[in-house]
Amino acid sequence: MTATVPPCAGPVPTELFAAFCDDAAVFPPGEMPLARAVSAHLRHVTAAHAPLVGPLVVPQARLTELAELTAGHATGSLELAVTVPSPEAAGRTLASAAALPAARLRFVEVAVPDGVAAAELVRRLTTALAEADAGTGVTVYVEVPRDERRAELIASLADSPFLAKFRTGGMRADLYPDERELARAVLLAVRAGLPFKATAGLHHAVRNTDPRTGFEQHGHLNLLAATGAALDGAGEEEIVAVLAERDGSTVAGLVGALSPRVRTAFRSFGTCSLTEPVGELAALGLLDPDLTKDLL
Repeated sequence: MTATVPPCAGPVPTELFAAFCDDAAVFPPGEMPLARAVSAHLRHVTAAHAPLVGPLVVPQARLTELAELTAGHATGSLELAVTVPSPEAAGRTLASAAALPAARLRFVEVAVPDGVAAAELVRRLTTALAEADAGTGVTVYVEVPRDERRAELIASLADSPFLAKFRTGGMRADLYPDERELARAVLLAVRAGLPFKATAGLHHAVRNTDPRTGFEQHGHLNLLAATGAALDGAGEEEIVAVLAERDGSTVAGLVGALSPRVRTAFRSFGTCSLTEPVGELAALGLLDPDLTKDLL
């Protein structure tokens, strides 16, 4: 259900939200059947709000199913991001995606196995991609663990071609970092010059308490505004306050004042519904009405 938010800011430059919403419809809690997700995604990328739409995100284990579903589609018609469970799986994904004529692989998102040190992870990933003869045009994100490896891994990624991915929620309350933990992750990334994306739990534009589960959920606009503040030199306490802000007018005002350069740091977020974030951005007055005239 879309949160109720007051309109309060004028439309922002289109590039501030360009490809901001990755289409993670097949993941929880939405778990849309893959066939429906493909059809819906192809409608989204031809709709008025297409400038906001990122790739369809699928797990590596479903690439065979995706190949069957898209056998008759035009070459390169489906922009794709693939999640993988290990560095070695990232290399295999490049070969698998090459066998999908309809797919254009843009991103690979790599999980870090338990017990793998930061330096080892970067080395293994570099080797796996080199062996797969990874070409240009594929951006690799590494999901940064929420443990003692975080700072070292962010530093290692900053010295590599790879970017960071932060988990901001999930199906359990403990999967949601609190404001301070997320603020520290953002600051580490921004200060290291490491771009990142976010995944899970960002169901609404503004910080909220889920009425069904009681989970405290981050807002994707709060995270965008917090990233902008970090780029401007804000300290941890200010970042925490921005992430904790629950007033839609206040958050929209912060976002309305951002330069599009904030997107060089915070690249995108995964959402299991594209209509909800677009609808909420429109309700806050941040989008040109023409972009929302044919929401699905």
